[in-house]
Order: sequence, then structure tokens, then C-alpha cells
Amino acid sequence: MTPLAILSIIIGYFILLLVISYFTSKDADNDTFFKGNKSSKWYLVAFGMVGASLSGVTFVSVPGWVQSSQFSYMQMVLGYLVGYFIVANVLMPLYYRLNLTSIYTYLEQRFGFWSYKTGAFYFLLSRIIGASFRLFLVASVFQIAIFDDWGVPFWVTVAITILLIWIYTFKGGIKTIVWTDTLQTFFMLSAVGITILVVGYKLDWGFSRMISEVSNSDYSQIFFFDSWNDKQYFFKSFLSGVFITIVMTGLDQDMMQKNLSCKNIKEAKWNMYSMSIVLVLVTFVFLFLGALLFLYANEKRIGIPTRTDELFPLLATGGYLGYTVAVCFILGLIAAAYSSADSALTALTTSFCIDLLDIEKRELSKQTQLRQKTHIGMSLMLFFVILIFELINDDSVVDALFKAASYTYGPLLGLYAFGLFTKYEVKDKLVPLICFVTPIICYVLNLNSMGWFNGYQFGYELLIVNGGLTFIGLLMITKSRLIAIKH
Repeated sequence: MTPLAILSIIIGYFILLLVISYFTSKDADNDTFFKGNKSSKWYLVAFGMVGASLSGVTFVSVPGWVQSSQFSYMQMVLGYLVGYFIVANVLMPLYYRLNLTSIYTYLEQRFGFWSYKTGAFYFLLSRIIGASFRLFLVASVFQIAIFDDWGVPFWVTVAITILLIWIYTFKGGIKTIVWTDTLQTFFMLSAVGITILVVGYKLDWGFSRMISEVSNSDYSQIFFFDSWNDKQYFFKSFLSGVFITIVMTGLDQDMMQKNLSCKNIKEAKWNMYSMSIVLVLVTFVFLFLGALLFLYANEKRIGIPTRTDELFPLLATGGYLGYTVAVCFILGLIAAAYSSADSALTALTTSFCIDLLDIEKRELSKQTQLRQKTHIGMSLMLFFVILIFELINDDSVVDALFKAASYTYGPLLGLYAFGLFTKYEVKDKLVPLICFVTPIICYVLNLNSMGWFNGYQFGYELLIVNGGLTFIGLLMITKSRLIAIKH
């Protein structure tokens, strides 16, 4: 597929997004941008959140991850179901009762100013890293598929990638994103389904044959119970999935902002339950696709790339699976990447404006201008972080994403757990110190775990350790009296 053809698809796709943005951002104000005027349909939010939860990382990296990890990722995904149930029944009712725009304002009500700012800081850090990982992936594919042939440097590709998001989100914000995410999820899932059908056709395998070949291959093992020291051990992965969901959905302004745009808590819960079930099924389909791609490459004697993240792009755009798959892959990749990244940019703008700039306390005439400047600033921040990540990344993007989450979301997990399940007051000014020290302790533990703990290797359960250490640290700085919890 020629670079010009790929660019034409991208241009056409973004024209469609701009049309949606035009109609959804009419008469938009800050309430539209931050809350979607509390008018989002729960089923649209649920379907769109599937794409936002999966993102370009899942679309490209999860199929490539199958070679080294088989289907072990499903162990963590099954834990997601428990995590989503906790989010729907513990955190979301709290946010609706307090009528929050930014979920981190809860920390100010519960602990005080410094706890609030610390929570907001860790969200901003976490989401900037996560969004940068995802955008790095899609920019890399654009670079390989289009811009390398034209001699365009990578930084220009990154700039274009971010500029396109900014153009269609700067006015309508979350109201626009609910609709664009729905469209983008549809494109992403369609691309996966069509690719599976075409691979089966190329191999002359019917659907039952595909299932049989995948299940009998070396790629399809789901459950691992052999050794507690193994990173893929079931209970470690399952518990990691539970807590990753709690922090990366329930304690994440990006994901919660969409839920809080629903009319009421009942609809928000329906959104969460339906989305969680669909997400588990869709993730399994992605892993199934990954196994098929490796079987196809082996059958056709196609060399597997050193970075297995590149296998799906190679087969899709390299002429191995035909023009239809190439078009679907480009559309699916754009949809997967942008369904996550556009909402991340909006959430970063929201959190920075409300949590750090106190925009709601400023003059009404200046609020919109301040929000727009922040939107530009967050775009520039993502641009520079992506370039840094391009210089240092040597891991699977999925692995890198969850490693980062273990360090940056741990303090948030500890803060919210302490606030919800104890009645203690804390010395608010010491909270930033506790939340700064605990990730460092976790990093040291991770580096030395095999020597200190009889060969034990931390997986993503390091997040739980991080949250637990934060909880213990908060216990150490409690005041002598209890408080009456108002929530």
C-alpha cells in the first residue's frame, strides 16, 4: 500500500471526525467541555469506552505479545471484571453524590489541600506517560507506513499526530469525544474481525479450523499455576488486573470523566457493567488474532520482526493480506489510538484547569481562554514526552505501559483506599512526602526482588505493593483524632 493511499485514508477519516466535532460542539462552553452537559447516553459511553480502554496499544502490541506471553494476558483481563464491579459500586456512587467534575477534589474534602494536589499531580504524570506511550505507537506506524519514504523526520510525524487530536477536541471536549469514541471503537473492532476472516481465507481455514489450530498451538495457554515466582502466575496476574482496573479506570479522571457525563448513577453503572463484559470478549479476540498472525507468518515463511509489536503492521501494510486488510488496519489503528489519546488530552486539560489552576474560582470571562491555553500546553507536553520515549523505549509498549502504572498509580490507590476505608485524619502537609517515597521503595524492591525474596519476580502486582506502602505511610502520619466521614 503506497504512502499516498494511506495518507488519503487518514485525511478522509479526520474529515469525518471534524464533521462530528462541528455538530457536537455547537454552543459549547466549559460545562460542555468538562461534563458533556450531563447528557451523554450510557450505551454510547459504554461502547466508546471499549475503544478507549483498549487503545492503539492493544490493537498493535497485544497481538505481538502472544509470542512471548501466550494468552496469559487473559488472566489479568479476568481480574478486570472484579475491578469494574468495585469501581461501579464503590467509587462511582461517591463521585455522583459529591457532584464532582474532577474526581481528585474528593481528596481535598477528605484530607486537605496538599493531598488533593498530590493526587492530581500523580494523575497528570500517569496520564501523560500513558497517552505518550499510546501516541508513540501510532506515530511509529505512521512513520514506517508513510513518512519514512518521504524523508519526514519522526518529530514532524508526532506533531501532526497530536495536532489532529487538538483540532477536533479543543472546543467540544468530552461531549465530542463520547461520539467520536463510539465511531472509533466501531472501526477498530471491524478491522480486527475482517483481518481474522482474511487470514483464514489466505490459509484456506474455516472458522472451526482456525479455532483448532490456535488452541493446539504453542500460543494459546491462558492459565499459569507452575510457580509463584513467575511473572505470569495466575493469582498475581488476576489480582493485578483487579487493582489496575481500580486505578486506571476508577481513579483516573480520563475514564471517569466519561462516566460522569451520564445523566445519573444508574445509567453510569449500566455503562460500566456492559463495557466490562464486552472488553473481556474483545481482548480475547485480539489475542486470537495475534496467534493467527504468528501461525500465518510461520506457514508462509515470513520473518518475524525483532520487535513483535511490528508483526501486525508488517503483515497488514506489507501486501501480505491484501488491500482490504491494509485499509482496515490503517482505519483501525487510527481509531484505536485516537479513541484513547483524544480523551486523555481532554482529561489532562480538565484536571490541570480544575485541580491546579482552580479555573472554577476565576472570572467567568477568563475561564474559556484559560482552558484553551491549557489544552495547547498539554498538547506540547505530550509532544516532548513522546520524543523522549522514542529515545529510551526498548520494551513491548503494553509491558512498558503497565510498568509505569505500577509506579504512578500506586500513591493514588493508597490515598483513596485510606480515605474510603478509614476514619483517620492525616497530617496533610506530609502526604506529598509519603507519596514521593513509596514509588522509590517499590523501584528498589523490584530491582532486588530475586536476590532478596528467593527468586521472586514482581509483575504488575507491584502496583498493589505501592498502594499498600502508601496506606502504611499514611497510617504513620495520622492525627490523634478520628473524623466523621461525610461521604
